[in-house]
Amino acid sequence: MEYLIIILAFFILMLSYFKIADKYNIIDKPNHRSAHTEITLRGGGIIFPIAFLFFLGYEVVFKNYGFSLNNSAEPNFWIFGAGLLTICLISFIDDMIDLSSKIRLIFHFVSVTLLLYFLNAFQLLPWWGIPMCYVLIIGILNAYNFMDGINGMSGLYSLVLLCSLLYINQNTIEFVDADFIIYPLLASVVFLFFNFRKRAKCFLGDIGSMGIGFWIIALLSLLMFKTGQIKWILFLMVYGAETILTIIERLRLKENIFDAHRRHLYQLFANDKKISHLTVSVMYAVAQLVINAIVIFADWSDWVSFIIIALPTILLYLGIKLTLKKQLSLSK
Repeated sequence: MEYLIIILAFFILMLSYFKIADKYNIIDKPNHRSAHTEITLRGGGIIFPIAFLFFLGYEVVFKNYGFSLNNSAEPNFWIFGAGLLTICLISFIDDMIDLSSKIRLIFHFVSVTLLLYFLNAFQLLPWWGIPMCYVLIIGILNAYNFMDGINGMSGLYSLVLLCSLLYINQNTIEFVDADFIIYPLLASVVFLFFNFRKRAKCFLGDIGSMGIGFWIIALLSLLMFKTGQIKWILFLMVYGAETILTIIERLRLKENIFDAHRRHLYQLFANDKKISHLTVSVMYAVAQLVINAIVIFADWSDWVSFIIIALPTILLYLGIKLTLKKQLSLSK
């Protein structure tokens, strides 16, 4: 019953946000690099910081004060929340007005610092591991943002990741309070109701892609610290392979990697092959789901997991992209 009430509240708040976004013209206008053609409300990902506030309220009101049988609240959730809300705030401002990359980077650095503090990484990792974490986390956040380009893509992908993490937490090893996974999962379902359509009602916006990316990084990090295994990073294999290989391709072509482009494989499918956005999004989500299932159920060590999963994924991606480009070249 609790979760049904939460879903209903999320729906009401999303509809309320739509009125605000429409009034203040918080919209996404398509351009020649866009995968959509209609003006659409931006910032629907505001549901994720809202979901955290609901989660935090439930933790404080019910768990800390003994109204729940599960008294497992952790004060560090406040630290996580400070990081999440910081990155969501600057991202929402960026959705409305274009901020300089330097300003965004400063706030991202602050948010990642709070995330590392939440994870107790400064005590658990060697000094040389901390700079690597900053680079890796900021890179993943931006990858999540880059991949949010067509209807249903990041919402469905995030749902697959969160369901996989919830399965592990419930059936393999408990690494966090289950509600810390369930609340963003419910938010993803509500967001997809408005986004997983031929003509989306809203887009995530930077606030959404950065917000859910930040939350998922936190969950994966908690799992890795709990198990001492890094193979769980393969839960981001599809997004990671596409982002890294596309950056390499653009560097090879001497393009500015920070400029908007249409070189992602999903963009070729949606824009050039005219495959439905929803079909492409399902393909990516299913691909990641298959990888997640292998990681979960195959009792492999980290290095074996990376060799057996990462290498074939990269080769498959390159093969599909090369074949697709040849087909498009011949059709011109």
